[in-house]
Amino acid sequence: MKNRFEIGQAFETEIVAITDNTIFLDLSAKSEGVLDKAELADENGDVSVKEGDKIKVYFTGEIHGEMRFTTKIAGEKADKSMIENAWKNRIPVEGHVEKEIKGGFEVKIGGTRAFCPYSQMGFRNKEEASFYVGKHLTFMISEFKNDGKDVLVSNKAIGEMEYDAKMLNLAGQIKEGSIVEGVVESIQNFGAFVNVMGFRALLPASEISLDRVDDVSKYVQEGQELKLMVVKTDWKNERVTLSLKALMENPWDTIENRYKVGTKFDGKISRIADFGLFVNLESGIDGLLHISELEDVSANTNLKKVYNIGQTISVVIEKIDVENKRISLKTATSVEQDKTAAKYLSNQDDDGDTYNPFAALLKA
Repeated sequence: MKNRFEIGQAFETEIVAITDNTIFLDLSAKSEGVLDKAELADENGDVSVKEGDKIKVYFTGEIHGEMRFTTKIAGEKADKSMIENAWKNRIPVEGHVEKEIKGGFEVKIGGTRAFCPYSQMGFRNKEEASFYVGKHLTFMISEFKNDGKDVLVSNKAIGEMEYDAKMLNLAGQIKEGSIVEGVVESIQNFGAFVNVMGFRALLPASEISLDRVDDVSKYVQEGQELKLMVVKTDWKNERVTLSLKALMENPWDTIENRYKVGTKFDGKISRIADFGLFVNLESGIDGLLHISELEDVSANTNLKKVYNIGQTISVVIEKIDVENKRISLKTATSVEQDKTAAKYLSNQDDDGDTYNPFAALLKA
């Protein structure tokens, strides 16, 4: 066991137990690693970790048979050799921001004074310089020179490490095809941003409903809790795409049970294109009424001046293409006219004379 770890070696492990003062770590051996609970406790003594959580620690040595680990070197206990060791092994250290000086901040780590440039203080949401003065913060040592007389530290590096670890953890949970729960944070004209496990993911308008969505606010509201499917992830660029409609029953799966060629329907115009009208027959099902099927219009007619979105129109199913999810329509009026003509032709006199509606009226 003594040769298994080197001083300063980083090690990711699982918490197996938490007592009043100690956190025990899984070393995949007969013994367990030990971490002071105080390192992860807040000012009230509460810790955010629990048994089973993964944690990154650094080996500090063996004391009385115990394999000791740390998440950072506490500033008040750090001597020069510990600071040098932290620099060599990339172990975080805790320091007190004493004051603002030219170009940055003076930071005290144990008995050693270090310098943190403005550019290396804070991560992403940076504050005014006065915000950091007087605070105990965690740093990475980027330079250790002149036997510890010149020490350069970075608080930004800690933020980057924590953020990268968080993204890695999220990437392991938010995967394509997984079902997640989230809360709508904001509504945009192109979709909605949803908070999933603290990550801001996008629910595009095209993934909200089986129908065309022109106004996102009609479908989702800020603060609303949603169950969604992850349809695309791009962790390199920190982008996750969600879908509501992916969890909805696809009406195309059973369309042949509800629609037959020659059946008449009253639908609403959902979209107007140069080549025809898209008519909504039910949620998620639109059919195309080609311009050639429309009466009193030509190929050059601006259909938007003749028809309106939401207008009800009677149509007849002409063709169903399940594989390509397409339905071809024609106007119901032409079909009705065909039926009427057929009725007149079928009511001819036995002598072959053409049916006369006036004569039929007199016979009645």
